[in-house]
Amino acid sequence: MTSQRYPWHASTWQRLQQSRQRRHHALLLRGKQGIGKLEFANTLAQALLCQAPDQAGYACGHCVSCSWFLQHSHPDYRLLTPEQESPDATDSAPVTKKPVRKSTQISVAQIRELAGFLELSSHQQDGVRIVVIHPADALNQTSANALLKMLEEPPGDVIFILVTSHPQRLLPTIMSRCQQLEMPTPSEQEALAWLGQQGVVQGDYWLAYSGGSPLSAAELAHAGNERVQLIATRLAQGHRLDPFTSASEFSAIGMEEVMTAIQKWLYDLLAVSLNATVRYHVRDIAALQALSKRVDLSKLLIFQRQVDDARRSANHPLNNELQLEYLLLQYSKLFSS
Repeated sequence: MTSQRYPWHASTWQRLQQSRQRRHHALLLRGKQGIGKLEFANTLAQALLCQAPDQAGYACGHCVSCSWFLQHSHPDYRLLTPEQESPDATDSAPVTKKPVRKSTQISVAQIRELAGFLELSSHQQDGVRIVVIHPADALNQTSANALLKMLEEPPGDVIFILVTSHPQRLLPTIMSRCQQLEMPTPSEQEALAWLGQQGVVQGDYWLAYSGGSPLSAAELAHAGNERVQLIATRLAQGHRLDPFTSASEFSAIGMEEVMTAIQKWLYDLLAVSLNATVRYHVRDIAALQALSKRVDLSKLLIFQRQVDDARRSANHPLNNELQLEYLLLQYSKLFSS
């Protein structure tokens, strides 16, 4: 659990504090991925639970409540994420070496477990209880309907904070019961200044590759540099790419990350082919220009749709390496030899 503050959140925080007397029982934080929405939600949660917030409305960091929160043990706080669910892990289940697939949904069981929490009273006099749901778009149809009932008749001292990068995936009825707060994307100058403070080298490249999301840029710069470079190097080979060797390498990275990277590469390849501006791969322009002279545009557009479909099912329990072999084979055929 983090309670991190980012400079591009300051004005949003001030507006929220100015309207705290009219605070809604449910808040929906929406905005681009990688801009710190969950951190903002946790900062707000800690402040609402704090016994002695400062003049700006931030948590003091020293009271008993803040101590509980920072130790991940606050009795009046709940965080719901897909990672909490591991349906194969039961007390009676035999121990196997088969890895448990990471959940991508917030289940109805998780929502129903909230019922007991909502029936309790706050552990602090005149205090509140906070439920943070991240990402809210991970709710499936059943769990979303179960949450909707709670939002319709919430206890007076409970505040729900929903976080999403994809509000279009939420039920309209859930959105209508929330106060919606659009979280700002920092300006390029603001984001680059922050990345510099984090010690990120080539911050302009990583910010571009991350689509303007500074947290994603910092994470990739520190932990994903080699993976990003490997994917770009292989895709730059065009018709000379070995689909089978590359599929094995890509599969080790992870299907979701690889599919997103291929989508970005195809976007820039199409942009260069149409004399438009490269968006993500600003240091691979020469390679993209070389490929654009050999690519069949009509096939590229068809292949883009195939990759988009594959990206949507990236977490499906298929043989990822076989799927990658097929896609990379089709990719190599886009170019004349």
